[in-house]
Amino acid sequence: MGDKLRLSIGILGNGASLLLYTAPIVTFSRVFKKKSTEEFSCFPYVMTLFNCLIYTWYGLPIVSHLWENLPLVTINGVGILLESIFIFIYFYYASPKEKIKVGVTFVPVIVGFGLTTAISALVFDDHRHRKSFVGSVGLVASISMYGSPLVVMKKVIETRSVEYMPFYLSFFSFLASSLWLAYGLLSHDLFLAVRFFPNSLIFHN
Repeated sequence: MGDKLRLSIGILGNGASLLLYTAPIVTFSRVFKKKSTEEFSCFPYVMTLFNCLIYTWYGLPIVSHLWENLPLVTINGVGILLESIFIFIYFYYASPKEKIKVGVTFVPVIVGFGLTTAISALVFDDHRHRKSFVGSVGLVASISMYGSPLVVMKKVIETRSVEYMPFYLSFFSFLASSLWLAYGLLSHDLFLAVRFFPNSLIFHN
């Protein structure tokens, strides 16, 4: 019963996360039509990519035990694909100055992910220590992802408009993290459960 409930919550979490990851389609449809990134920031998408990379690695058998966290691999794998597409579109239509900003955030994310995979695979020789290490990096990635919309707050304050920070994006983020909190608690996995709290604090503030 416990495993079935955990799997069911994982499936619901996948559904909510899919809504979260596909929410920017509206934004990038606008970018594509206007052939301009306007005042949108790429930072949230790069941070979301970092989050997806880390938790895909966390869910794979080399870190987790067998396929106990398969739902993490499936949805974050989709997230990697979608965020990569969004970042490519943004980079293509961005001004030279914005392209530099993308590179400044994107390169450290890729390097950080590479170091995380290398250290966890080569330095630690058991699942417990690998999960502790990757989970700790994942917590930083989650804080970065859920905190990244705060970068947009300056534009919201300046324009007195939430156009660049849609409510549905925040709502889907809160819904997805709430379900992953339940999944983490049912899995007795602290690193998955605590992913909820950064987003909870940001959403309520």
